Amino acid sequence: MTKESKHNLSIILMLTVAIVIISLALPRQTGHQAITYEVNKPWLYPMLTAPFDIPKELDEDTKARVRDSVETNFIYIYRHDDEVAATQQQALAQALASTPGIPQATRYRLLAAVSSIYATGLVDNDTYDGIKAGRIKNVRILDENSVAEVVDATAMLSVREAYEQLDSTITLPDGHGIMGAIGGEKFLTPNIVIDKQENDKLLNDALSTALAPRGTIMTGEAIIFTGNLVTPEKYTYLKTYEQMLQEREQMRSGQGYTLIGKVLIVTILMIVLYVFMKLMRPRIFAQLKSMTFIIIFITVFIVAVFMVTMFRINYLYLIPFAFVPIIITTFFDARTSFFIHMVVVLICSLVAREQAEFIIMQFLAGGIAIVSMQEITKRSQLVMCALFIFLAYSVAFSALHLVRGGNITSLGWHYFMYFAINCVVLSFAYFGIFIVEKIFGFTSTVTLVELSDINNRVLRNLSEKCPGTFQHVLQVANIAQEAALKIGANVQLVRAGALYHDIGKTDNPAFFTENQSGVNPHDALEPEQSAHIIIEHVNNGLRIAEKARLPQVIKDLIAQHHGHGMTKYFYNKAREKNPDVDPAKFTYPGPNPQTKEAAILMMADSCEAAAKSLKEYNEQAIASLVERIINGQMSDGLLRESPISFKDVETTKRVFIERLCAFYHTRISYPEPATTETKPG
Repeated sequence: MTKESKHNLSIILMLTVAIVIISLALPRQTGHQAITYEVNKPWLYPMLTAPFDIPKELDEDTKARVRDSVETNFIYIYRHDDEVAATQQQALAQALASTPGIPQATRYRLLAAVSSIYATGLVDNDTYDGIKAGRIKNVRILDENSVAEVVDATAMLSVREAYEQLDSTITLPDGHGIMGAIGGEKFLTPNIVIDKQENDKLLNDALSTALAPRGTIMTGEAIIFTGNLVTPEKYTYLKTYEQMLQEREQMRSGQGYTLIGKVLIVTILMIVLYVFMKLMRPRIFAQLKSMTFIIIFITVFIVAVFMVTMFRINYLYLIPFAFVPIIITTFFDARTSFFIHMVVVLICSLVAREQAEFIIMQFLAGGIAIVSMQEITKRSQLVMCALFIFLAYSVAFSALHLVRGGNITSLGWHYFMYFAINCVVLSFAYFGIFIVEKIFGFTSTVTLVELSDINNRVLRNLSEKCPGTFQHVLQVANIAQEAALKIGANVQLVRAGALYHDIGKTDNPAFFTENQSGVNPHDALEPEQSAHIIIEHVNNGLRIAEKARLPQVIKDLIAQHHGHGMTKYFYNKAREKNPDVDPAKFTYPGPNPQTKEAAILMMADSCEAAAKSLKEYNEQAIASLVERIINGQMSDGLLRESPISFKDVETTKRVFIERLCAFYHTRISYPEPATTETKPG
């Protein structure tokens, strides 16, 4: 297996482990964790929109009133039992005929009264109590064709009332009631009989119609806005929403589709991250340490987000998501930072209640963080970045609230407190940068700025022992950082590297031209010895850098600032004595520049050093020098391994010519005035 294949496999394995860890950390429920709310209290959560159609159920108080109204106004269904009336009247006639002592007129009168009662209607006691209390004024009588006719019920009697009425109004000759004499109660049976089955059906139908939802909250429509009062009506809508959501979750949880979908989303986004880094950021992808950090950082951050939201979904707004682009931008580049930030945001949106709102707000925060922190040189930048992000959160949250139909009075003002806490935490991201530097060995811009302080021990030692070299590195730093700015390289890295690239000369300062004052010790040495001393300043510099614990990026620039170039002066001098001299003894150990910054430093170092040897300082001479030196480095293949382009090289040449002309005060020659006076210059 090739080294590249092993590298790819390592990254794929790390991404697989990250997918497993993130999937295990995913909440088993979506972003609708248990929430608490009360009637007549404000809604303290984000605006809630319907994820599906929700019926507008009546609240409990309204349901009770509607139910009472329906039951009060419901006209009950009865059936007229003609057979009962006929049978009982016939039995009564027979009983009267067989009972002696009852006058004929009294018999006729009683039979007529009973017939009238049956004709009006004889009902059960419960029905009569309802009639007497005024609850039942009418009843519906079904005929044999099941056609209902509304009948006045106020004159209907119960068996007891009919008996008392007959017994008190129709008497025997001796004054006693006739009903008691013949046991007339047994001849009174209700002939208006309630149809319980039909009543239950019709009453339920009436209640269902009356209690039916008053419309529908359509999918995407707001259920309640942040800060709105939870009225009884809204409370019912929320309960209906929760019940329907729970039912849907139970249906899905048994099949596991929700979790499968989430895992697929995580997997897809991680694959996209892999492809982006491999194709669009091959240099970062080729560094296992960098890829390890990126994968671990993403995984830890996402898992932390999931753990926080388990307590309360609103805490999602307390998490400083801009921390991701700040950290990544500090150690890598803006495009990588933005892409990773959006991968994190999209995965975390799986637990957000309002996913669109969440993604929009974090998109803005990430963009502001990247623009603000591309060149972090002061801690105060973090504070300003946090302030801008707070403003972006606030404006975006308010705008989205208005877009969805809310108003200023219904804004959830407590969310602005969440944003403030978020940004206060974000302002301490410097500590995160420091921790990442120590654990993974990266170098931040802040560290590079601190290293560029010429009062630190290493540079102060260089200025004391090698004043000429110190002036050289200062000028190299100035022209190199200008070129880096023009071609989009890391300005702070180039400057810091330029200041430290020649620290190895402190071991033998007199052997370097810029530190000599009349005496050249190389005159007493063989070319091979001189070349060895000159070349050794690279290894000496690496040793000093290691002792001073300088970052690896600085050590890389020290090692690469001559690449595999040659000390051509001593090589040519040696060839004058021996044409077959070994060129390896006159070649720097390298490697050749691997980055734009190293390439810029190599070109700046050579051009600035050579410029001191010019006999005449004018633009043409400096331009010719710069062209010759840089073209020579390119023809020697010293810049082949660097990602610097031909266009960047041409830009760098122009910058060097401009800066060197400024250093050596080249001017246009003005014609002498006609007078004898000298024009002040």
